[in-house]
Amino acid sequence: MKKINVPSKLSFVISSIISIIFVTYFTYKGFKVYFVQKAMDDTFVGGSSSDITITLWFAISGVMALCMFLFFQFTKIKDLNSQRTIQKGIFFGWTVIAIAMLIFIPSYVYFILLTIIASIVSLLSSITLKYKIAEDLKNKKETLSEKEVYLLQKLAGVKTPKK
Repeated sequence: MKKINVPSKLSFVISSIISIIFVTYFTYKGFKVYFVQKAMDDTFVGGSSSDITITLWFAISGVMALCMFLFFQFTKIKDLNSQRTIQKGIFFGWTVIAIAMLIFIPSYVYFILLTIIASIVSLLSSITLKYKIAEDLKNKKETLSEKEVYLLQKLAGVKTPKK
């Protein structure tokens, strides 16, 4: 059986792109509701659309924008264990969003599919990182470098002999 290797950077980029799509859509909906409310205020009907609806659309858009920036920042992390922990969290987050969308707004099929894709990619990336970490541990030398020995001795308070 062939292993699927999904780099964590690819997972972060896919999550960022999907977040951009969400930000664009939620911002569009927020402006749409805002302008409809303003148009209704100017008529004789005097409709009272809720300011909470507008606030929620923009708040969700802002949260997704923050997530998008975080995904871009996560690409800079080099530590494999940290990347794996972040990938697990991203998998959990996208899975929760997909389930919530399935329950509350099943008519948004494309958004549900996007969140499922992001969830699967982050899961595969987490599994790939698990194998990379195990491989790195196998290939790691058992001896410490001179600098590591020096720092450990300094930490322990042992005086090193002068050369």
